[in-house]
Amino acid sequence: MRRVADSDIWYSFKSSRVVVGATVVTVFIILAAFLSPILAPHTPFDPATLNLSDALKPPVMFGDDADWSFLLGTDEQGRDVLSSIMYGTRLSLVVGIAATAFAMVLGIALGLISGYVGGAVDAFIMRLADVQLTFPALLVALLIDGVVRGLISVQRHDEIALYVIVGAIGLSFWVQYARTVRGSVLVEKGKEYVQAARVIGLSPVLIMVRHVLPNVMGPVLVIATINLGLAILTEATLSFLGVGLPSTQPSLGTLIRLGNDVLLSGTWWIVIFPGVTLAALVLAVNLLGDWLRDALNPKLR
Repeated sequence: MRRVADSDIWYSFKSSRVVVGATVVTVFIILAAFLSPILAPHTPFDPATLNLSDALKPPVMFGDDADWSFLLGTDEQGRDVLSSIMYGTRLSLVVGIAATAFAMVLGIALGLISGYVGGAVDAFIMRLADVQLTFPALLVALLIDGVVRGLISVQRHDEIALYVIVGAIGLSFWVQYARTVRGSVLVEKGKEYVQAARVIGLSPVLIMVRHVLPNVMGPVLVIATINLGLAILTEATLSFLGVGLPSTQPSLGTLIRLGNDVLLSGTWWIVIFPGVTLAALVLAVNLLGDWLRDALNPKLR
């Protein structure tokens, strides 16, 4: 703990009010999301708990007949907006974290192989990465999701929608990890500790995992932090377009889409509050990613 308290990274963290504020917002949203079964005042997606007489109640700060059991109002089916946001944020975070982890593992593996093996393998992986970079991540995710929808039935797709969307987003973001890791491996594999590991007979896989990988993880963690916000935003965009998670598994993007459908009727709170939550979460995570990138850059210390 003493070393952490005296480190440059900790000093950089505590000296920036913006970073501290972003951390507080991120931790608050994550705790509220993953503790939603305990903290949420209602269970919004259990039909047995819904009552149509509670439909379209405004938030307590804007309604004359305020109902304090629905702080942020209700939607057209009587679902509590606050509880819906908490449950939806949890699903958005699960998708974002899982997709980022999948992209990171895939990108690191391909980057290590490309940089360490070299030759035709390196050329093939990098050309594949170059081709994918010509397409926006959202378009790649849409393409993958569309292919899966064409291969299986709608009912089956809804059952595995979470895994499909995680795979689609993960396959959209692996390129940055692969290119970054490859560049670091090209530098590291010529150093003496790698040559010594080869001399004592260690296998290439063991050398890459045990010796090379720990020395290239700094830039990877920065990319992962920034890509977490992008993955959450991509999932929200796909769900808003109706090709992400189904309405029975509403993420923040799905909640925004459902609220947008009734926006012209004057029920603005159904779309505004999920939108503000999504914007706050993505902004806070991106601010943390920007800080981490600067904190781990020795040229900026």
